Amino acid sequence: MISVQNLTYSHQNKDILFDNINFSCQDSEKVSLIGNNGTGKSTLMKIIAGILEPSKGNVICSSKPYYVPQHFGQYNECTIAAALQIDKKINALHNILNGDFSEEHLAILSDDWTIEERSKEALTFWGLQDFSLMQKMNNLSGGEKTKIFLAGILIHQPEIILLDEPTNHLDLQSREVLYNFIQSFTKTLIVVSHDRTLLQMLNLVYELDRHSITLYGGNYDFYKEQKSIEINAVSEKLKNTESSLRKAKKIEHDTIERKQRSDARGKKKQENAGLPKILKKTLKNKAEQSSTRLKEIHQEKISEISDEITAVRQKLYAYDKIRMNFESSTLHNGKILVSAENINFAFKEHNLWINPLSFQIGSGERLNIKGANGSGKTTLIKIILGQLQPTSGEIKLAEVKSVYIDQEYSLIDNSLTVYEQAQRYNFEHLEEHEIKIRLFRFLFNSDFWDKSCGNLSGGEKMRLLLCCLMISNKAPDLFILDEPTNNLDIQNTEILTSAINEYHGTLIVVSHDKYFLEEISVDKEIEVG
Repeated sequence: MISVQNLTYSHQNKDILFDNINFSCQDSEKVSLIGNNGTGKSTLMKIIAGILEPSKGNVICSSKPYYVPQHFGQYNECTIAAALQIDKKINALHNILNGDFSEEHLAILSDDWTIEERSKEALTFWGLQDFSLMQKMNNLSGGEKTKIFLAGILIHQPEIILLDEPTNHLDLQSREVLYNFIQSFTKTLIVVSHDRTLLQMLNLVYELDRHSITLYGGNYDFYKEQKSIEINAVSEKLKNTESSLRKAKKIEHDTIERKQRSDARGKKKQENAGLPKILKKTLKNKAEQSSTRLKEIHQEKISEISDEITAVRQKLYAYDKIRMNFESSTLHNGKILVSAENINFAFKEHNLWINPLSFQIGSGERLNIKGANGSGKTTLIKIILGQLQPTSGEIKLAEVKSVYIDQEYSLIDNSLTVYEQAQRYNFEHLEEHEIKIRLFRFLFNSDFWDKSCGNLSGGEKMRLLLCCLMISNKAPDLFILDEPTNNLDIQNTEILTSAINEYHGTLIVVSHDKYFLEEISVDKEIEVG
C-alpha cells in the first residue's frame, strides 16, 4: 500500500513543481501515472522510492519500493551488480565462500545464499545470460540497461514496483516480455509511461499537474473517454463565457450611451434654468463621477469574464490538435521511390543481415522498419536516403525531397534560439509576427522564443521540427521518423499522430509502439535482422 499525503516539491530556486498532492495506491493495484512533460512524474516517483525528499508532506509505503529508473548515462560507471544494488551482497558471498566468515560479511549477506544464482536466472529471463554481474554498464545499449533494472524485480522480489518509462529503449520482442510480465504480476505497481499499449493493461489512471492529481477509474481507453467529455464541457463553457462577454460589453455600451443622453438633457435644463456657475460646476463634477463609477463597474465585470475566458482557453489549448496544413507532396501515388534487390551492408567483412533485403517503396505508402535493437534499422534508413551504399546487392533511388527526423533531432541546431531555428525554415519570407503566430500554435509562447534549442525536451524539439515544416510550407515527398515516440509524453505523441495523419506523402517509421503504428495507419513493413 502507498499513501501520499499533502505532498509538495519545490526546486532549489523555490519554483513549485507540484503542490499539496494526495493519492493512494492499494495492495495489488496497477496504476498508471500520466501527465505532460515537466509536471513532475519522475520526481514524484523518486520521492515515493525514497531517493528524493519532498519539500512538504509524507509518503507512507507498506514495504520498500523497487524503482526502475529512466537512465541517461548516470549509471555508466557502475557495474551491473552495483546498479542492481547487490554488489555488497555478492562481494560478501564470495568472501564467505573463500573462507572469510567475518561478522561483517555474514551481516551483509543476511542469509541470502541464493543471491548470485537468483541474479543469473533473472538476467537469463531478460535475455542477458551472457552478461557478468561485474561488467560495467557503459558497454550496454539503452535496451540492455533497461532490462538490467527490470531483472532486479526478480532478484529483489518486492511488494511495490515503480516503473519510469520502462519501454523507452525496448524492442518489440522485449516489450512483449514486459507486457506478459505485467499482466501476470500480482503486486502493487505504479507506471509512468507514454506507451499506450502498456497503459491499457493498468486498471487505474492518475493524471498529474502542478496543482492537483486526478483519479480516473479505468485503463487508458476509459481515461480518453473521460477526457473527451471534459474537453467538450470546457468547449461549451468557453462558448457560454464568450457569449456572456459579448452581452456584458453590449450592456456597458447601452448603459453609458443612456447616461450620456441623460447628462446632456440635464445640462440643457441647467442652462435654461439659469443656475449659478458654481452650482453648475458641482452638478457637472457629480455627473462625471457617476459616469466614471458606472464605467468602472462594467469594466470590472468585463475584466472578470475576460480572465475567465483566458483561463478556459488555456485549459482547452492543451487539448487542441495542431494542424500542419502545409502543401501535399506532388508525387503521384504508386511511383517507385526505392527499389532494392538482395542488398546487404558489411561491417569489417561481416554482413549486417543474415538474409539480404529485397523490397520496393511506392509513393504514398506508409511502412514500418521492424527489427530488434541492433539489427540495422538506422543503417537501412541511411541507405534509403543515399547516405550509405550497400556493400552488396543493388538499390535504385528516385530523386525526392526527404525529411529525416532521427532520435537525436539533429535537424535542430542547439546553438540557436527557438525563434532563430524557426526563421531558418522561413522560405516563404513571412513577417516576424507571422512566425511567432505559428510558433504559438505549436505551444511555443513568448517565454520560448529566446530560449536555447539545446534546453528543449525531446517532445518540444519534435514539436519545433513540425512547426518548422509548417513554416517552410514544403511537404517532403519522403518523411522518415526514427523512434519518434521515445521520450514523448502522451500529449506530444497525440500532436505528432495528428500531424502525421494530415501528411499526404510517403512515410517510413522505425517504431516498436504498436498503438502508434495503428493510429497512423501503417500498412506495410520491412523486417530486418
